[in-house]
Amino acid sequence: MAKLPGTAGVSVLGDKSMEFYRDPVSFCEQRIEKYGTRIFQSRLLNKPTTFVCSVEGMRELLCEKSSVFLKDPTDVMHNMYGDNIVTSNGEEACLLRLSLTSLFTGACLESWNDYITRVCERCLNDLSTSREPESVYPLFKRVGTELVLGLFLNVQPEEQLFQEITNLCTLHWHGLISAPVSVKVPLWSSGFCTALEARDQLLDIIRDKLHTDTQGFVGSLGSLPLPEPSCASQHLLLFISALIPKALASLLTSFTMALSGPQMEETRRRARSDPVYLHHILLEVQRLWPPFIGGRRIANQDTCLGGFLVPHGYAAMYISHAVHRDPEVFTHPHDFLPERWSGRNSGQEHLLCSLGNGPRNCIGTQLNYVFLKAACVYLLQHYEWILDPPSQDLQYKWLPVSRPSNPPTVTFTPPQDQ
Repeated sequence: MAKLPGTAGVSVLGDKSMEFYRDPVSFCEQRIEKYGTRIFQSRLLNKPTTFVCSVEGMRELLCEKSSVFLKDPTDVMHNMYGDNIVTSNGEEACLLRLSLTSLFTGACLESWNDYITRVCERCLNDLSTSREPESVYPLFKRVGTELVLGLFLNVQPEEQLFQEITNLCTLHWHGLISAPVSVKVPLWSSGFCTALEARDQLLDIIRDKLHTDTQGFVGSLGSLPLPEPSCASQHLLLFISALIPKALASLLTSFTMALSGPQMEETRRRARSDPVYLHHILLEVQRLWPPFIGGRRIANQDTCLGGFLVPHGYAAMYISHAVHRDPEVFTHPHDFLPERWSGRNSGQEHLLCSLGNGPRNCIGTQLNYVFLKAACVYLLQHYEWILDPPSQDLQYKWLPVSRPSNPPTVTFTPPQDQ
């Protein structure tokens, strides 16, 4: 096995975390060009890290060797969410997936369609009334928040509890993007400390719901034979957190940007009447603008990845943006081409990793797609739209969630045929 290209540097001094978090896309692109390979090493979070930027490497990491590369128990996700299906490993993770899968597939998934449609109608039904530009990212985040709180916790937007949970989720989210230092002194608390306090308040609300509410998702979750008494509340904390609304807002914003303007009128018209073509559009949106930059694992033994030796204890991080633009798999990788999914890449949806891949992919992938498709169908059926003003800086930032750095504004108008 060959040595990994690049260098992990020395502890602390060789750490490249600041450079990576400042611009992860440029970080990877520069090293891919420098080393001539889409797998290389550097130092991230003061740990030697293998960066995986190829489809083949991603599949090997997340599928063939999912039992070798494990979730990091010291990850900030564990601090913020506790033990759950995302942070666990091995047999525990398998048992949790078996227990929870029924809530995200089949009849349960179909039973939510009416509620999802109602949320889209409530949140998106008057966008053309004012004819004024709309900041779409916060709009779509609101849609996502109403969806998750209604579906997972039976909390509706007219309830006072809705706003309380929304505010706590925002504080909790800040723990994921702040230094993991818990400091509290009179009149001031660190962001991480505030996030932990918000987590505890959210868990109190969730436990109360599990105790008193026997309907819907929360009732079904509470009746499952989960391994620990705290398991249901830890998972509800994950499901109602800001992760899902932000992921949905990211994808909906990218969809709106990709299809905006008169030059995309024919694309919108075709997507409005052709469900298969709309599916290909949504695949292409996920390919070019994945909501999350990637995921991180730890090697539990010496192993091989893409022909390179990865020592025991090394981290491995797949970069969704780079994987999805691997020219070995996707021709013209930087272009928005929905037609690729009916051509060379037909049947290759499994090569995307927007929400993970393999046996540890996101358990809510199907639900997220149902959310996304329902909102996009509603927008297509009820509106045309353009960027307003036409000239906006749409440069993306990729952390913590991908979206244009400057929130784009869009003007919606009724379709010409209405």
